Amino acid sequence: MENLCVNGDYVPDGFGGFTRLQGTQALLARALFKLSCRRGSFPFLPELGSRLYALGQEKPTARNDCARQYAAEALSSMGVTVTDAKVVSLPDGRAQVTVQLRCEDEAAALEVTV
Repeated sequence: MENLCVNGDYVPDGFGGFTRLQGTQALLARALFKLSCRRGSFPFLPELGSRLYALGQEKPTARNDCARQYAAEALSSMGVTVTDAKVVSLPDGRAQVTVQLRCEDEAAALEVTV
């Protein structure tokens, strides 16, 4: 089980604890964490994270394909399938990546800003 995190803060449950996620929601929270952090940024877990931060080095026409590949690489051990990814460049030089997933016969979308 995972704790629900919104804008970097855990969400209280009203009883002195934190709101817990279960099932598919917990899986999606772990997937979002893996997509959000840079691959190699944890010294003892070098395979944790994604390479989505490197999308700016790719040609604009190849960014969607690279985002799909990087997301699939980051989530390969989780039992989810990445079906599509779309990259939108933001005015401040960052990019918003929307990743379409299929897990346990359910479709879901995650958004990450890199």
